[in-house]
Parts: sequence; C-alpha cells; structure tokens
Amino acid sequence: MFLPSKKDLKTALEVFALFHWISIAFIITTTVTIVNLYLVVFTPYWPVTVLILIWLAFDWKTPQRGGRRFTCVRHWRLWKHYRDYFPLKLLKTHDISPSRNYILVCHPHGILACGWFGHFATEASGFSKIFPGITPYVLTLGAFFWMPFLREYVMSAGICSVSQSSIDFLLTHKGTGNMIIVVVGGLAECRYSLPGSSTLVLKNRSGFVRTALQHGVALIPAYAFGETDLYDQHIFTPGGFVNRFQKWFRSMIHIYPCAFYGRGFTKKSWGLLPYSRPVTTIVGEPLPMPKIENPSQEIVAKYHALYIDALRKLFDQHKTKFGISETQELEII
Repeated sequence: MFLPSKKDLKTALEVFALFHWISIAFIITTTVTIVNLYLVVFTPYWPVTVLILIWLAFDWKTPQRGGRRFTCVRHWRLWKHYRDYFPLKLLKTHDISPSRNYILVCHPHGILACGWFGHFATEASGFSKIFPGITPYVLTLGAFFWMPFLREYVMSAGICSVSQSSIDFLLTHKGTGNMIIVVVGGLAECRYSLPGSSTLVLKNRSGFVRTALQHGVALIPAYAFGETDLYDQHIFTPGGFVNRFQKWFRSMIHIYPCAFYGRGFTKKSWGLLPYSRPVTTIVGEPLPMPKIENPSQEIVAKYHALYIDALRKLFDQHKTKFGISETQELEII
C-alpha cells in the first residue's frame, strides 16, 4: 500500500495552512449567514440570532479598544506550516526599546499581504523573540469586524480596526511597548503588485505621519522583499471594456479589481493560492518624531519626506541581496 512520505505530508500541511488563511473569511461569513437565516426562517430558535446581534452591538467597539487577543492562537502550529510554505523570514536592523510606542509602516501591500500577516499576526516568524517586550497590533479594515465569529477569530490574532479612534487608543491607553502595524498602500497598491515591481502608493498618504507627530511616536519603515512576486496579474488592454470597468469600479468604491492568479493545490496547477516563493521582511531603524498636537501641513510634509528618504535607504541597502538590480529604485506614486 502506498504511503505518503514525510515531505509529502509536510507539503500538504503547508498548502492546507494557506488555503485555510485565504478561505476562512468566506467560510465563516457564509456559514454564519446560512445558519442564522435557517434559524430565523425554518426553526423556533430565532432568539439565538437575536442574542448574537445583541452581543455584536454590545461588543461593537472592542476592535477599536485593543481587540481581544489569545496568545495560544498566535502560537498555533498551523502558522509554522504557513511560514514554511513560502518561506517567510523576519529580520531587524536595529533593536527596539519596549519603553516607547511605535508605528511600523509596511511596504508593499502585495495582493493579500501574506508576509505581514505571517510576521505580525502570528508567532510563526518568532516576533516576540526578535522584538522582546514589544506587543504588535496589526490594523485592518473595519469590515472584518462586522460579522459575528469572524471578528472573534480575527481579533484572537491581535488584529484591530484601522480606524483613527483605534490608533489613538492603542497609543494612549495601553502603556508602552506597543507596535502598531499599518500597510499604508492598502488595496490601492494591489494593481501594482507584479513580480519584480517596486511601486508604492505613498506620495499622497501622509495620515500616518500626522498621527505619529500627534502622539510623538517613532515611525519604523519595513519592506518585504518578494511580496509582489507571490501572484501574477492579467493586465487588460488600456481603454478596453474590462479596463474601463476596472476604472469605473475603482471610482465607485475605491478598490481596483485585479485579475490576479497564482498556483493551485499542486505546484504546477493554476489557482488562487500564492506561489511558493520566499518573502524576507527587513525592519528598519526607528525614525523619531516630535510630539506636536496640531501639526501644520508643512510640518507633516517635512517628516513625510524624511520617512520616504529612510524607506529608500532601507530598500537600497538590501535590494541586491534579493535579486533586485542595483539600478532599480522605489517608485513612489
């Protein structure tokens, strides 16, 4: 009888870990919706749905108040398989003191921000050992906290809302040693996520600088080499029907619908799993910020330019180690 080898089992577990992460939001949302509709329409147990909605209303602001993390979830063995699938690697260039708070600014977003999740929402890369005394808070869209059970699952990994009130709370009510992780390019950067690309949506995104100035916290640039190599995209003919639809869709809800694709459950198949390609994230030196409660636009622009210079320096110092040409530069749009 044929028995799979240890290597085959490890590969299968890695693929399962990625499939779980990519599909869990859809699975939980669909299951919760169908079950509650069934309870309300076809059974006398509609009070269960009412109780869930009451709890949701009562607990609505928790994602903006530091969330509800569970250390055991961050240490799941599943995340080790997630890390090894690519693999992921987290490196620091400077020590970070737990006596202060920080905003870690991540680039690029990529298609699904695979590296950022693995490094900072789990302990797969050994975050607590690399940055002892630092508590990471990954910030994401508030929509992830609208669905019961999905929100509990997301918060258990230490993920919170990216709203301004959430950021203010984390920087003022949780003491020191807190690191807020933001991917400032957001979904707008997905359209530029192509293998070999180093294009960042950053020129007109200065809100994170203003927030850092208001709270007097340091900004830390971080760049994930390989994040944009995890998916391919089909680029439609400029001016064609599909391209016009993409632009219309973006103008309506500010999300650019990308025709991205990767691999399937096997390496040579087509699908929506990311390619198994290494992603190495370099965390740079903290950039100190003065505390200014109401910074002017000129001051914000000054420190925004200083941040971009620090990010370019980080990129240029390490790019050749990851197969990027010495002549290739960051393109800031």
